[in-house]
Amino acid sequence: MNYEDFIGVIKDFPKEGISFKDISPLLRNGPAFHQCIADLVALAKPYHPDVILAPEARGFVFASAMAAEMGIGFVMARKKGKLPGKNIQVNYALEYGNDVLEVREDSFKDGDRVLLVDDLIATGGSFEALKELVVKAKGTPVAALAVIRLQELEGEKRIGLPVKWLIDLSAKR
Repeated sequence: MNYEDFIGVIKDFPKEGISFKDISPLLRNGPAFHQCIADLVALAKPYHPDVILAPEARGFVFASAMAAEMGIGFVMARKKGKLPGKNIQVNYALEYGNDVLEVREDSFKDGDRVLLVDDLIATGGSFEALKELVVKAKGTPVAALAVIRLQELEGEKRIGLPVKWLIDLSAKR
């Protein structure tokens, strides 16, 4: 499927110089969204994950659907202050700022094989943060998957795991 047909582009959002990739048209189209999840699941299966970890909010959409399809668990990496209880947090850089992600301290069993999922790979910073959260929480990160990779940024090179994606888009377009 040509997923590029289902990705909108919004120039200068969230700030000037950023070309935002809008997944809303993909999510709105039932057959395209269903195929996207099937294709992501096919990419995930060789890594035999026990659980999927994704950051809010767009990562939740893909990861939770994948986890349901695969019959495995899903863990939410939330923004700072959104989770009750004892949490592990990681600071990380975005392509346009900094942020903090957290998971509950008990998110993974020792050695759980954890697949990292998000809608987009840009600089790789959010995936690096997810990987660090998994390690701190005693899981084993096995791979990173995304729907979109921004090709000029080459964020996949920073992650230090096998990385797969469905489509390449220009960060500038």
